[in-house]
Amino acid sequence: MRMTARAFWTVVPGRGEIREESLAGLTGTYVETLASGISRGTEATVFAGRVPANQYAVMAAPLMAGTLPFPVKYGYSAVGRTEAGQRVFVLHPHQDRFIAPPAMCIAVPDTVPTERAVLAANMETALNILWDARPLLGERILVIGAGVVGLLVASLCARLPQACVTVVDINPDRAALVGALGARFATPDAAPREQELIVHASASEAGLRLALACAAFEARIVEASWFGDTTPSLPLGEAFHQRRLQLISSQVGSVAQAMRGRRDYAARLGHALTLLDDPALDALVQSRTHFESLPERMPQLLAGGLCHVVTYGDL
Repeated sequence: MRMTARAFWTVVPGRGEIREESLAGLTGTYVETLASGISRGTEATVFAGRVPANQYAVMAAPLMAGTLPFPVKYGYSAVGRTEAGQRVFVLHPHQDRFIAPPAMCIAVPDTVPTERAVLAANMETALNILWDARPLLGERILVIGAGVVGLLVASLCARLPQACVTVVDINPDRAALVGALGARFATPDAAPREQELIVHASASEAGLRLALACAAFEARIVEASWFGDTTPSLPLGEAFHQRRLQLISSQVGSVAQAMRGRRDYAARLGHALTLLDDPALDALVQSRTHFESLPERMPQLLAGGLCHVVTYGDL
């Protein structure tokens, strides 16, 4: 075992660096990192220093170091190999090797490749959203926002018998990918109305307004975005009450009420990993960069695209 590690730290808004640290004295499972995933929405907010001060404790990643806003070692999508040769997923920041509590090292199924496995944290979020949404067979389902979480939600909803799932996004280039996941695609101007379940995942005021406009009578709108330090304005004085709409918050920090007490965090994450046994999801991995290049490339990686994978050696 090498007892020194290199980790990516955000030190000021928009700038990161790689720091060396010692693993000596730590106890737990030793993991050599194979790949990690950049969760663009949350990590962009942290990287820019846009986490509200009253949310520092809530936004703390399980194994992060430092303190919000800066300097902070942040991230939560690492796949590595233990000394025993087992591949595991760990909610750990971007770092070439680390020691983690054994209970947080969740085995990656043999059928899930390493690069796809970095999507586990996002799939866990999508799974929790569905537990909050409680979709019904045959419902008209609308997902607004074709980012990683929105696409994973759509892929899960599309597995429901007789579900009619539409994904709305401003980028028409996402249409083929949406189709490959079993859903329909529409731009905002062509978004279908009278939708019975709507998941909003665009993190934009325009997207949430569209959700209200597309909702059927007594529809459920699940807000899966996090707006950070922005304050969206909504037309709740129009037909919101007359249509008896439900606006439901979903956040992965707590197991959804429908499954709370039945599944703990480890079980939820393990289930998310099994849901990644779908080759169609490989299309969500759109770029790769080596760990040593993160300080230079992180601003660009956080600017757009789907899942960016950080590599640490041969996969």
